[in-house]
Amino acid sequence: MRVIIGVDWSDQAFAALSQTFLLYHPTDVTLVHGVDLGILKHPFVAQAGNVQGYDDFRKAMVDSGNQLLDRAAALIPTEIASIRKVNEIGNPAQLILDSTENLSADLVVVGVRGRNRLSEAVLGSVSHRVLMHGTRPVLIVRGAARKIQRVLVAIEDRDDADRIAKWLTHHPFTDPTEVCVLHALVPIGVSDPYDALGTGTWWEGAERYADELVQSTAGKLLNPRYTVSTNVATGNPATVIEREAKGRDLVVVSSHGRKGLSRFLLGSVSHAVVHHVTSPVLVLR
Repeated sequence: MRVIIGVDWSDQAFAALSQTFLLYHPTDVTLVHGVDLGILKHPFVAQAGNVQGYDDFRKAMVDSGNQLLDRAAALIPTEIASIRKVNEIGNPAQLILDSTENLSADLVVVGVRGRNRLSEAVLGSVSHRVLMHGTRPVLIVRGAARKIQRVLVAIEDRDDADRIAKWLTHHPFTDPTEVCVLHALVPIGVSDPYDALGTGTWWEGAERYADELVQSTAGKLLNPRYTVSTNVATGNPATVIEREAKGRDLVVVSSHGRKGLSRFLLGSVSHAVVHHVTSPVLVLR
């Protein structure tokens, strides 16, 4: 597995680094640090503003980034033979996204600092931008790293289920894991005691579909590394996932790739889960 890990000096970044190796045994790791100088990244701006010591400041920031990458690399397990370090002046999120595509990474790992949804939409953050604009699976880590023993896998439809089952089969976790396959059945909001619209029949069909979906997905995950259970719950998907995620060490969801204004206005299950679930979240694409 080829992994890109975004790092800075925050505790969240080092937690994300540690979480990676509690979850997987990657064969190839790239550490990416962006030296964001803001408007000062353009020398002519610094000169025009008569900024004293610009060259020294720029060099100090780059040197600090190199020290950070050395410290992070020292925490990587010794059995990982391929370790790259990317330390460049530029937007951290864009450097992570560029590295992900250039190296054809299997997974991107970033820590989240806990900004609320509105501030992320307006101000942006590394994790937010990587999640919105990336095309690869992303592991979002909030809080301290933890051993992964109980995993919640939330599926919406067969495409989601197939994508997640394929990933979990090809990239098993480091330790044997209890996996619960969850599907949230959204209520239709119609109450008709005479059932003139046939809603009762429709609902029974929806329940059968949901049960078959989680059972078939669980069947694809039957192997010695996973102990699998299923759950069909009624309610708003994001709310159900948030509730069922309590006590879990990891939540796995799939993203349909909604971006930009449509994501901000309409939201998405994966985006809502990332903002409200306190455990690490793996978003597959």
